[in-house]
Amino acid sequence: MPSAGNQTYHHGDLRSALLDAASARIENQGIEGLSLRKLADDVGVSRSALYHHFRDKNALLNAVAANGFANWIAMTSESGGDESVPAPVRMKQFVHGYVHWAVKHPQLYDLMFGRPIWKNDLADDELKDVAYPAFQYMLSLITHWQQQGLLLADKPALRQTQVIWATLHGLAKLVTDGVYADSSHIDEMCDCAVNMLLPKQ
Repeated sequence: MPSAGNQTYHHGDLRSALLDAASARIENQGIEGLSLRKLADDVGVSRSALYHHFRDKNALLNAVAANGFANWIAMTSESGGDESVPAPVRMKQFVHGYVHWAVKHPQLYDLMFGRPIWKNDLADDELKDVAYPAFQYMLSLITHWQQQGLLLADKPALRQTQVIWATLHGLAKLVTDGVYADSSHIDEMCDCAVNMLLPKQ
């Protein structure tokens, strides 16, 4: 590991490097395994350099969560937003993509949607500016699929979005928390979720 001060960074590179290192540490050791001191050592910079970007651990956690939401939006855009793909297929890709992404990044997913930030009212403006649009993007997808007749037309899009989100979140958490220990059944459960959400013909 390089000693503090041995690496040089272009403007903006250090913040990205810190976020990448913090995300990796959270994924491997959880939030409790992250500290500003350990992060500075991981990246090979002084703590004073780190404090130029994050004033404390909560600011760092908010930034990591915001970065996670940005990646989550990119994933959902890729899996659910391709208009060249039939809507039922896009919905299936979205459901599978959501759950698999959460299972692949369990610690980050917990940070993005869990107690440490939201329950304790510690979300800052940077996080809110990306987290709230993430839900709005999901709402826009559900609204679009409803307009195409893929989802029930007599149920408000907002309520359908909340229920679908809760369904996928619950499924993801049951897998990542080890309740569904056999994760090989994820795809079958995702397919079942899609079939239950589609209106009966």
